[in-house]
Order: sequence, then structure tokens, then C-alpha cells
Amino acid sequence: MDKIELLAPAGDLEKLKMAITYGADAVYLGGEAFGLRAASKNFTLDEIAEGVKYAHKRGKKVYVTLNIVPHDKDFEGLEEYVTNLYNLKVDAVIVSDPGMFSVIKRTVPKLPIHISTQASVTNYETIMFWYNLGVRRIVLARELSLEEIRAITDRIPEDLEIEAFVQGAMCMAYSGRCLLSNYMTGRDANMGDCAQPCRYKYHLVEQKRPGEYFPIYEEDGGTFIFNSKDLCMLEHIPQLINSGITSFKIEGRVKSVYYVATVIRAYRMAIDEYYKDPENYSFDEKWLEELKKVSHRGFTTGFYFGKPDKKAQVYDTSSYIRGYDCVGMILDYDKETAMATIEQRNRMQVGEKIEIFGPSVDFFSQKIETMWDDEGKEIDAAPHPQQIIKMKMKKPVKPFYLIRRERN
Repeated sequence: MDKIELLAPAGDLEKLKMAITYGADAVYLGGEAFGLRAASKNFTLDEIAEGVKYAHKRGKKVYVTLNIVPHDKDFEGLEEYVTNLYNLKVDAVIVSDPGMFSVIKRTVPKLPIHISTQASVTNYETIMFWYNLGVRRIVLARELSLEEIRAITDRIPEDLEIEAFVQGAMCMAYSGRCLLSNYMTGRDANMGDCAQPCRYKYHLVEQKRPGEYFPIYEEDGGTFIFNSKDLCMLEHIPQLINSGITSFKIEGRVKSVYYVATVIRAYRMAIDEYYKDPENYSFDEKWLEELKKVSHRGFTTGFYFGKPDKKAQVYDTSSYIRGYDCVGMILDYDKETAMATIEQRNRMQVGEKIEIFGPSVDFFSQKIETMWDDEGKEIDAAPHPQQIIKMKMKKPVKPFYLIRRERN
């Protein structure tokens, strides 16, 4: 049985390495132009080259987003850029616009092109349109059900791959084609600079009563009528695999290293457990509990089981649920002394209880008894960003293991 691909977001080089370390089969990233995540740090060509080498050395793949909805001026430099990407041996580019597709196909015909979710592909005929132009992977629109996906994958050619989002933020508009951001703030969502106005608080104004703002109350805090919960399909791995999807995509190029590691780790463990014995697979609640330890807005299954109902919406806040903070990353570990070298990511102090976790292993807990700075001086707290400290570990750890602390 061929395993599905677990596809992770990579907002920068550190996140790329973390995603691969924690079990991603492939990553997608944006360069400094032509992509839809202006808020992400994104990659220079040199960084893309380093990322591709790092991934390929480990048998993983790298896809680059070129999925803006472009105007004429946005094509400037595209031919040179995609030629550079091809020479760097990226595994594919992700495109939504037919014009972008045409230029890339003409310039570097051997560079694989994936059709982005921004293209809003929702049916078999559109899929075959792209297939007949040479496309061998489609990222489906988020608005399809599992039943619809299965009806499509039963008909498509065997060499066509289907990719779909399974985890992350959901747009209130059709697959990201929201005009609110551009209209209200001048920041164009379709050009990668969404201000997320769907998270704002709104009032109702009746046409013949200008200036009269009627609050829409669910609770005392009001309502956020466009604010979707986050997509989460972790509990439904068998259904996803049986639908014919070949790549599970995680949203979140602007999310933290901690988010990427935690989410990829949970899906990796669930997927691997399924393939051990598909007929007797049983979902382990601990995987979902791990997902709840990263910032999120509550979870929904989106359109996978039919049109979302009112439970898919957040009515009372635009804030994330944040139960834990990532406070450190393991850089090195001495087996003889059980001493770990740690890069601080948030303030921590002696006496606090922490949890330590790594790829495909359960976390363990311990109390911070003693800490030392990089000069060997004993300290009570580590308040400085990226401060290097040392601490004894109750169990063996490895580089890239992360340390988290529950919020009070």
C-alpha cells in the first residue's frame, strides 16, 4: 500500500527543517515574490537552494508557491525566477492562474506544476482540463465533501495526484477569494497580504437608519460572524485515505516552529499507526490532545462531511485558544551527564513544570530544578530571547526536541 504524503508548511528555513524532522514527507514554501503569504518571512533563492538540498538529502520534496492572482505588472521577472527554481531542482511549483501556468510551461516545460486551491477546483471536468494540459497534481478547493472527492478520484487517471487541506485556518470566503481585506484596508488577500477582516467584530446597519449600529449578540462580548473554526481532520485518517486523496496538506506558513512540529508530529503518528494495520486501526485521543496544545480557534471538519453548520463558527471572540507556550528547543545532549543545551524561546524559571517532546515519541514531564547559563553560572530564570542555557533531563533527548509549559 502506497502511503499518502504528509505535506507541511515552511515559513522559513528553521520551520522547513523542523517539519522534516517531525515527519513531513514534503514541504511547501514561498519565495520573495509570486506567493500568497506576505506575512511569512519567505525564502531567498539561496535559502530555497539550502532547503532543497536539506530535503532531498533526506528523501523529502519541496514545492514553491507561485499562486498569486496576478495583474500584468506581476509577471515581471517570472521567467527568470522559475528558471532559477528549476535549476535549484525544486520538485514542483504551485500555481492558481492560467496566465502564470502558461508562462511557466513555456519557460521551463519540464518543471512540474501543481494547481493551487486558489484555482477553486471542485469538479472532474476542471481536473481533466488541467490534466490534459500536463498537470499531474491538483489541490482541491476546501469546499468539497469526502463523498464528492471519492466520486472524483474514482474517475481520474492513475498518474494524477489529489492534494487537500486537512488542518489549519479556514477562510469565510470561497477558498481564500475574499475581497473584504482589500476593500477595508487596502491589503489584497489575493496578493498574499490578507488583514483577516473575517476576525473583526461587526454590527448591523439598516439601509434607512444610517448611523444606527445594531449589535449582534451571542454573548456579552458580541459576535464575530465570519470567524471560522480551524479545520481538523486528525480523527478521520481512514476516511481521508479511502477517499483517494494522495497528499494531506497542513496550513500554516506564518505559524510558529512549535505549531509546525506539534501538528506534523500528531498527524505522522496517526498516519503511521493506520498503515500498521488498517483494518484494526483505532484513533488515540492523545493525538488530538497534542493538537490542542498549540494555538487554535477550536476545530471543525469543514465541508468534508457536508455543508458546515453553526458549530463550525466562532461567535464570541477572534482570539486563539492558547493553553501552552513553547519555551525552548534542545540544541545538544550529553548522555554521560544527562545535560541538555537549550535555546530559550520564552521565559522559563526554576520551579516550573515543563513537558519535553520529540518526533514520533510521547512527551515526558519534569520540574526545572536547576539551570545554568552558557558560562556555567547557575541562574533562577532565562528571560532573554534565544538565551543559551543548560539543564538536566529526566530522559534522553535529541536536537530539535521542544520544551513547552502550560499557561497558568
